[in-house]
Amino acid sequence: MVSSRTPHAAVVRERRQLSDHLVRLVLETDGSLATTGLPDEWLALTVPGQFQTRYYTVRRLEGRELVLDVVVHDEGLVTAWAARHDCVGDTVGLGAPKGSFEPPDDAGWVVLAGDLTALPAMARIAEHLAATRPDLPLQLHAESPDGPLEDYLAAPTTWHHADPGSSDLARVVAGLDWPAGPGYFWMAGESAQMREIRRHVRRDLGQDTRHHDVMGYWSGSRGRQARRVDPPPAYASWTSTTTRTTTSEDTA
Repeated sequence: MVSSRTPHAAVVRERRQLSDHLVRLVLETDGSLATTGLPDEWLALTVPGQFQTRYYTVRRLEGRELVLDVVVHDEGLVTAWAARHDCVGDTVGLGAPKGSFEPPDDAGWVVLAGDLTALPAMARIAEHLAATRPDLPLQLHAESPDGPLEDYLAAPTTWHHADPGSSDLARVVAGLDWPAGPGYFWMAGESAQMREIRRHVRRDLGQDTRHHDVMGYWSGSRGRQARRVDPPPAYASWTSTTTRTTTSEDTA
């Protein structure tokens, strides 16, 4: 649904189930959507029958083709829509992409960590670094309720299990063996976990803000409620909405 916040129209051309909780949507845009060039970019999405927007990381944006990998749950505003096989052919509204992945010049390594909502950005970052900085050491830690998605990430990955709707990434990060020297740490996932990790990175590891980017994509303790302006839910409010702490509501 095109709106002032999501002025770019796109049509769903393909829907594919990647795992129990991950659905791939291939969309054809109207040609007005331009990439930022940053590999972790996200955008706002408005689905048919709703006025609220949700934020998703971009898996791929080339020409008119946009690929979004959507995490689905038992209920939710976008979940119920994306879970339907007949969403193919629907028109959605999209906001302009934004991104934040910018390692400093002195970074001698990169560590990526995230849960299922962060996988699209992690996959795209890994591809970007392979093409632009193939000599840069890269570590990936991915948390998933669906087991390892072996073909999803192009780089070697350590997989960690988490039950649906839960996360233990703060414990995972606290136990990491960090490479020597300055580097860049990118991480995204559940907001409370990200707050704990941000404190650890700053206070215990002494990293300044140039050398890490930690973003909350969703909240496990605070669900979103449908606003009164919304119609009786064609799709219910999603408790695992992408909310990025670095941009207030704001990253899919």
